[in-house]
Parts: sequence; C-alpha cells; structure tokens
Amino acid sequence: MKRSLREIAEAVGARLHGDGSLQMRGVASIAAASTDDLVFVEEEKYLSRALQSKAGAVIAGEFAAGSTGKPLLISSHPKLVFARAARLLQDGSHNGEGGGIHATAITDPSARIAQGAVVGERAVIAAHAEIGESTRIGAGCVIGQGVKIGRECCVFPSVTIYPGTTLGDRVIVHAGAVLGSDGFGYVRDAKSGRYEKFPQVGKLVIEEDVEIGANTTIDRGTLDETRIGRGTKIDNLVHIGHNCRLGENVVIAAQTGLSGSIVIENDVVLGGQVGIGEHARIEEGVMLGGQGGVLPNKVLRGKGVAFWGTPAQPVRQYLKQLAALARLGKKR
Repeated sequence: MKRSLREIAEAVGARLHGDGSLQMRGVASIAAASTDDLVFVEEEKYLSRALQSKAGAVIAGEFAAGSTGKPLLISSHPKLVFARAARLLQDGSHNGEGGGIHATAITDPSARIAQGAVVGERAVIAAHAEIGESTRIGAGCVIGQGVKIGRECCVFPSVTIYPGTTLGDRVIVHAGAVLGSDGFGYVRDAKSGRYEKFPQVGKLVIEEDVEIGANTTIDRGTLDETRIGRGTKIDNLVHIGHNCRLGENVVIAAQTGLSGSIVIENDVVLGGQVGIGEHARIEEGVMLGGQGGVLPNKVLRGKGVAFWGTPAQPVRQYLKQLAALARLGKKR
C-alpha cells in the first residue's frame, strides 16, 4: 500500500524534512532499496551511504537534521520508527488483498464473521466461532467451535485453533501453528501399567498484540486455562505446555520448550532452545541465555539478571565455574 511521507511521519511520530507528498510503497535495506522504499540509519557514519542510495527517503536520528539529497524522517529512535513505518506500509497485505469469504471456504451458519474480515481458500470456520473486524484468516486454516478472534488479527495459512481458544486484538499467528491442543497429561494404572488420558478441558487465552511463530504449539489448560500476556512475542518452533501463564512483553526464541504449569512473569527474555521443567517460576525481568535449563519447581529471580547453563545460574557464576573446570583439566 502506497502512503505519502507526510502521512507516514504523522503516523509514526517522526519529524518530516523535505517533500511530504512523495509516495512510499515499502521498506528495504540500503543496498536493496528502490525509489519508493524507506531505509533507516542509526549511526551518522552510514548516513552518506543512505543518501546516495536509490531509496526514496531516509529515517535517521537527530544527527541527520539539515542534511540534503533526500527527504528525511527524523527521530530519536530511527529503528523503532522504521519498524512502525514498515507495519503501516504492509497493512492489508497479509494473506492477500481485499476482503470477504473465499468461495471454497467452509463457514458454519452460526459463525459470526465481522465486516472487513477475510477468510481464505479452503479455510474452515466452525459453529459459533467469532472473527473480528479486519481480521484475516489464511488458506487452509481450521478455526474450531466457539473460538473467538479479535480485531485486526492475522492468521497465516494452515493454522489450527482448537475449541475453547480466545485471541485478543492484533494477534499474529504464523503458518502451521497449533493453538489450544490437549496438554500432555496421563494417569498410570499401577495394575495394568497402562496410561489413561487425564481430561484436558481448560481454555487458552491469548491477549492483545501477541505474535506467535510458525509451527509453534500452545496447549490449552488441563482444567483451568493457559494464558499468554499482552505484547508477548514467541518465535518459531516453540512449545508451551498446559496451564502455563506468561506475563506481558515476554520474548521467547526458537526451539524453547515449557513444561506444564510454568509461570513466566513480565518482561522475561528466553533464548533459543531453553528448557524449563514443570511448576518452575521465572520472575520479572529475568534473561535466560540459549540452551539454559531450569529444573522443575525452581525459581529464577533478579530483574535484569542474566542466567545461563543447566541448571541455570547467574552468568558470572556460571562462567567462573567453567573457568575453574578448565583450570582443573589443565592441572590433570
């Protein structure tokens, strides 16, 4: 979608220098930009390269004020403004243009699909499901009975959302994700040695502005609910078990696995391939490095403290232990 620089500047909170009528279509790197693309620079040493590029306009910090050669959007945080501009320019481009329900989609008569919503090819919308305004459901998705999806969500192709799941506004779910599936819960019969399934009848609630990566799976609660807090960002190939409760603005990198009944408080950052045992608690602001492991029932606390290793320890302590082991190996 093309938008004028003036419109972009007003929407993202940047100061415009130059021709505000210039139309922008997208964003790009400095090397790959074309005449209707925006680029950004965070450091003054890259400004000349951006001004000499093919880009139509440049987003830059205060150091660029007074520069000439291209229109500028000036901000104290150019990378954040660039991200907002990209989202603005991409608005409406996910899952195709236009609106309405594709002829091959199957929608139950009792489903409520709001004005401006899009349902793609071969998608299935089950009974009593609700799809909010301007939400886009991609090709081949299955939206289960009674599922509620808010406004301006984007559900990419081949996503499955089980009954009993609620998505807030502006949620993004990437292709292949499975939301609200049964948790991994069984009871063993001591006499026969067989495992019998424990009921998985809870719910999954995903709050506003959450993004869920491709092929990620999030289980419903066993008897209560699994909840993902507002603004949380989850990478590809992440698994979140039943009864987990994630706070707001949590960031989880790829291939992380959470067992059941884990609490992750606000602003926690989990690196790639982190593993956390059941009933553990990660308190507000903790950072856990890649391949870190937390044993069941353990608590990590310390806002702004970085942990690493298995079992996870503060980084300084962990590195001291590694150094001690290395010295011991040399002595031997």
